[in-house]
Amino acid sequence: MKKYRLSPGVPMLMVSLLCSIIFFSCRKDSTAPKNDDNNNTGGGTASSTTDEDSLKYLMYRIMQVTYADGGRNASNGLPTYYWYNQVPGLDPFSTNYSTAEQLLSTMISYPQVNGQKIDRYSFLDRTGSLANKLQNGVIEKTQAESGSFGMEVTFALDNNNKSHLLVLYADKNSPAGLQGVQRGWEITAINGDNNLSYDGSNGANTTKVSNAVYNSSSSTFTFKTPANTTPTITLNTASYNVNPVLYDTIYTVNGKQVGYFVFYTFSSVTSSTGGATATKQVLDQVFSKFRAAGIRELIVDLRYNTGGAVSTSQYLANAIAPASAQSKVMYYYTYNDKLTQHLAATGLPAAINFGSTGGLNLDHVFFITGAQTASASELTLNNLKPYMNVKLVGDTTYGKPVGFFSYTISDHDAAGNEKYLADLFAINFETKNAQQSGGYYSGIKPDQAATDYVNVPWGNSEDDNLSKIFSYIRTGNFRQASTERIVADPNARINIKRSVISGQFNGMVDFDIKNNR
Repeated sequence: MKKYRLSPGVPMLMVSLLCSIIFFSCRKDSTAPKNDDNNNTGGGTASSTTDEDSLKYLMYRIMQVTYADGGRNASNGLPTYYWYNQVPGLDPFSTNYSTAEQLLSTMISYPQVNGQKIDRYSFLDRTGSLANKLQNGVIEKTQAESGSFGMEVTFALDNNNKSHLLVLYADKNSPAGLQGVQRGWEITAINGDNNLSYDGSNGANTTKVSNAVYNSSSSTFTFKTPANTTPTITLNTASYNVNPVLYDTIYTVNGKQVGYFVFYTFSSVTSSTGGATATKQVLDQVFSKFRAAGIRELIVDLRYNTGGAVSTSQYLANAIAPASAQSKVMYYYTYNDKLTQHLAATGLPAAINFGSTGGLNLDHVFFITGAQTASASELTLNNLKPYMNVKLVGDTTYGKPVGFFSYTISDHDAAGNEKYLADLFAINFETKNAQQSGGYYSGIKPDQAATDYVNVPWGNSEDDNLSKIFSYIRTGNFRQASTERIVADPNARINIKRSVISGQFNGMVDFDIKNNR
């Protein structure tokens, strides 16, 4: 991962300061003061400067004061936090905040839009694994990292409102995917325990499931498949390269070739070393297939896609957009007032334009959306609306028109020994499309609602979303009949949205604010 070290004396307005990953450091014995003289509101201060003090101090100053010299330079104020001016002066060394997370939670409680608290997005990553996953498309298992099973699960309801635990999806390259685990498989026991009924988002059963699936290095699952087999499989976490395309195919509907693919994460198309990632290769293969087939309609399934790298959103939009969009504005950035005043000096872009488009000649692009469809997913579909016929089917999206740069904060002791502390992801910008349309904090509503039946395999025409899209392609109207057929099926399983929280990243990160501009 490419990192940039900032030392005292680095010029304030330097293009390289806002690039893929910015490396901030402080020497805790000499450069991090015991309190913030300009923003001290009392509450008691720490008597000595610890690693946690350094993290709190630098995090606060990068967000609220300046990014120069790793947050130490107070003379040239360029705060990075989008809503910095809604946050009152706070003392990062106050005993009110024993951890940086507590300080951050307080800070992000202040910003409001239309009288509503708005920042449900900013966070700290103390593992360093997220940037590697999003930028390089790699899930790692090391001494420091736990790896992953690579599957997402949910509770779902049958016709009698009885809950069942089902697999939403499994990455093809993951331990679960390599064992053949598929969407719609029911989990009937975990480590021999079959008490898996849903008892609420904070219930004991839900917590047990979440820990076994997302916080364990090894768990044993008994499944019930659509073929009524009952395999018992032990999964061990491992390293793997993310394959963000869960499924792709081409249909013939009303004499038209219709491309369809399921995309579950916006892992970057460009690695931290500047090379093409596996994500780019997979997307290129899919779109090459679509171009060769001469598709006239495209369906992009983003129902579980919580976002990722902005570069991949741009790449996907270019691949889908008509030739008439080439060189025109894709989207506009909005920053806080201080950064906006010094936009040219910081090297931050005001807008991104479409590049070479993908050569498709589409009548429509349909996006399947859901409550988890967020950020880079919303950015992609919103950016295409001014240039082509975009239809949304499914559920209202999550609502996240804002994004991050990534700041890596590290500590140095008096001897110069380096210690990684955390990656800071605090909101830095908002986006709007070429028509200045954005601000979808409450989500983007679909043109046609559809139900997410988790028991229906990817690509099956009985999928309520696909059935309604196929109807539109045939007749120009969405229809409801497919829902009635599936509801009558005793095996129908309706997704309980957000019933199991995996901690999967939700957002969009601009890793290449320098490299691609």
